[in-house]
Amino acid sequence: MIRILAIIMFVLFIAAAAHALTDAGNKICPVTGEAVDGKNTYVYKGKSYNLCCPMCVGAFEKNPEKYSVIADKETAKKK
Repeated sequence: MIRILAIIMFVLFIAAAAHALTDAGNKICPVTGEAVDGKNTYVYKGKSYNLCCPMCVGAFEKNPEKYSVIADKETAKKK
């Protein structure tokens, strides 16, 4: 019985880890170029992107590929 519970817990742990979000780490809104405050985010392909306002969340939602590339380029420059 304990062995079965251990296996179930392990499977649930692996499933949760597979769905874990990664912070994109952008400090500049990819829509407007303004500073972000961490209050407005949009999740795309497992990454949480920071945006400056709710209107930018809507814009990101309409074209996530475009804006995610902009944010990823910003964070790549910092590395």
